[in-house]
Formats: sequence, structure tokens, C-alpha cells
Amino acid sequence: MSDLVSYTLEDGVATIAMDDGKANVFSPAMLDALNTAFDKAEADKAVVIFTGNDRIFSGGFDLKIMMSGPEHAVALTCQGSRLARRILTFPTPVIGAADGHAIAMGAFFMLACDYRIGLKEGAKTGLNETQIGMIMHDFGIELAREFIAKTYLNRSLICGEIFKGEDAVKAGFIDTLVDKGHVLATAQATAKMMKLLSMNAFAGSKIKSRKDFLATLDAALAKDEKMKLALDGTA
Repeated sequence: MSDLVSYTLEDGVATIAMDDGKANVFSPAMLDALNTAFDKAEADKAVVIFTGNDRIFSGGFDLKIMMSGPEHAVALTCQGSRLARRILTFPTPVIGAADGHAIAMGAFFMLACDYRIGLKEGAKTGLNETQIGMIMHDFGIELAREFIAKTYLNRSLICGEIFKGEDAVKAGFIDTLVDKGHVLATAQATAKMMKLLSMNAFAGSKIKSRKDFLATLDAALAKDEKMKLALDGTA
């Protein structure tokens, strides 16, 4: 599909896999390629496995772009937020399969998935924005509030703590932990189970149960977009 993202469809299950040869960072090109892959999955009405390579899910946004100027940082952040929102409203189940670290925006995408699979050992998951000197964007704050366990929210969102194994589950980033080499197989088994669901009921309940939350997210994204406009000098 692209040099950054592959798309495979088998028996109603679409696997969308990122691989930039390094840390699977989110650049405009990576996010565009992911949106194209999700377009195809939606057209195929497929259950989705969203994964990285066998080393890492993602290390987050491309820091070269984030550091190239505030207008570029805000634009990239908003682009990532829009994709996360799309996953949160996707009409078929999206299974996050992290065969390695999921950091910053990588962790946010895992939160947005309907079911999240990670490693028992060796993988780090969390929001490191505070560690690297970035104030969290409004969309990220609201997404974290919705899915991260209350007792872990301060540690994660404000203190930038990174979690492993059972702590990543307790914090709310991961649902199921498996051994290295079993992430994709577990995701495929989960997708097979989810294929048995009524997709009309799934999509309807997903949107209905998140109505107020989505309104909050949209308001947060609007704030972030206004910051982009101000930085561009057009507001």
C-alpha cells in the first residue's frame, strides 16, 4: 500500500501494519498512509488489526517535525488527533496489537482502539510528553481522562510515567498481555471472535455510548485547531 504502511485482508480481517524501519514515528506521510488504509478497511467492512512491526508499535510523533516550529507541531498533533477520533468512531472493531513500545501518540492510538494487546515483558507504554518538555494538547488530555484509570491519570498525564506489563493493564492502556511472538496470533484470534458480532449493533452502541465524550473531544480539538490558526497568523 505504501512504504510506511501495509494492508492485508484475509477472511474479513484487515491488518494495518506500520513499518518505517525505525520507531514507526508519526509524520504527515505516515498518518496519510494510515488514513488510506483505514479507508480501505472501512470499504471492505473488515475488523481491523492495527499494529507495528515485530520490534515496536510506535515511538510517537516525528520529533524532527515537532521541533521544526510550533505551527508544524500543532498541525501534526491535530492530524494525529483526527485519526484517533476516527478510530474511536470506526464502524468495525479495531484491535491494537503492540509487539513492543507504544509511546506518546503511539499510546494514544492504543487507547483509541476497541481492544488492546501488549507484551508481558520488555515493552513500555505511556505518555512521555512531560519528560520531553511538551505541554499536553487538549485532545490528548480528554482522551487520557476517558480511558486511563483514575488512580493512574496523574502519574501518566502529568508526571509522564511509563508503564510495563501488568501496570500498563492497570493504568488502562492494555487489555491483554501475551508473550513475545504471540501478539499477532492473539490479535487474529480476537478478530475472529469479534467477527461474530452484529456490526450494526457494534457501531450503533459504540457511537451512542460515546456521544458525550465525542462532543468533548471535538471541543478539545477545536481548541487545538485554534492554536494552529493563531500560530499560522490567520486568527
